[in-house]
Amino acid sequence: MTDWLKMSASDLGRGIGKGEIDPVDLTQAHLDAITAHPLRDRIYARVTPERALAEAGAARDRAKVGRRLSLLDGVPISWKDLFDTAGTETEAGSALLEGRVPDADAVVLRHATAMGTVCLGKTHMSELAFSGLGLNPITASPPCVNDLDAVSGGSSSGAAASVAFGLAAAGIGSDTGGSVRIPAAWNDLVGLKTTAGRVSLEGVVPLCLKFDTVGPLTRSVEDAGLLLAALEGDKPADLRGASMKGRRLAVLKTIVGSDVRDGPGAAFEHALKAFRDAGAEITEIDVPELPDAFALTEVLVCGEAYGLWRDVIEANPDKMFHAIRDRFRAGQNHSTPDYVAAWANLERIRGIWDATVAGFDAVLCASAPILPPNEKRLLTDSDYYVTENLLALRNTRVGNLMGLCSVTLPTGTPSCGVMLMGQPDCEEALLRLSAAAEAALHR
Repeated sequence: MTDWLKMSASDLGRGIGKGEIDPVDLTQAHLDAITAHPLRDRIYARVTPERALAEAGAARDRAKVGRRLSLLDGVPISWKDLFDTAGTETEAGSALLEGRVPDADAVVLRHATAMGTVCLGKTHMSELAFSGLGLNPITASPPCVNDLDAVSGGSSSGAAASVAFGLAAAGIGSDTGGSVRIPAAWNDLVGLKTTAGRVSLEGVVPLCLKFDTVGPLTRSVEDAGLLLAALEGDKPADLRGASMKGRRLAVLKTIVGSDVRDGPGAAFEHALKAFRDAGAEITEIDVPELPDAFALTEVLVCGEAYGLWRDVIEANPDKMFHAIRDRFRAGQNHSTPDYVAAWANLERIRGIWDATVAGFDAVLCASAPILPPNEKRLLTDSDYYVTENLLALRNTRVGNLMGLCSVTLPTGTPSCGVMLMGQPDCEEALLRLSAAAEAALHR
């Protein structure tokens, strides 16, 4: 059973299908592991054992009669604490939402449940999903699997930790500026950022609706494809025969190529060599307009986020971690004309991006330019907090600003990922390429 806690969700599903794994035993093994784990309370906000065992029992019954709902039928996964779960607190890592109990599951949770996945519980996260560090002194800051004194990345911090520490077969998170990909990269997982607007946000506590996306954190690209299908109640991408041969890849130099620290930089170069050795053609590109897009982040993201949360925040501002509260309040500095003009400018830059990357299968960069920062130092050294916070989401933010889908893959160097950015709404194509890239990295 111990090996079950390390297996991919896909392999667990295949084991259930072959009759080698009982879904109830599998779920109980995960529940027992959660209960016994010394970091359990820093990873899970709350566990739902009754729901999990009931869903696992139904999966066992279906498996016995050959009526499984999907390959993931009976596989236990975790959910970031911003996905509504009927009858269970959903507080989005914030004291502002303490005691909030939704009446219905989020649409994505309903879809995944209908595909047979088992809900283990809700994982800790950055406060209201507004940080890439994973630091949350209000509720809990999950640790990085490679450094227990470091944060795990945010805002899907507990989602990543639950998988990395063997307490879930996969985790579901959200990504507004990198909140799936950073914790995935820092915990040696695959993280999929979906295209904004593709996956339902109904029943998901919002941060910035124009940029919010839902995506999985997993142990393999195959798992990511299966979880995307489960979130949408659809069929997964066909990854068979994926190859790097003849693929045209672009290495982005603008913004993301500077201030990359030694570890992530060396890991990225290793990944590029693996891709070249597997037959990919790699070209460097610049997009000079990207800095102009980055300059719009405050008005577009902070402006919308503060507009959504202003009344709640200002009713009880002292309940928030000051750094997150201040980030929200930055949105009050911008007017409606500022916001409209910023969106018009961003759409113009997106057009330039599209023209520049046309003909490439993906655009590459290091998933994060830094390694996971030390938790205590973040709380005591304000200059360190500012520097690391700004760098954490810098590379991932390109995909959000340009409206892309994106995947981070582990490079084999602890807490260092390589990111592949695809075209909007082309997740299936990106997953096929990512499967080939994953195989190249494992050679």
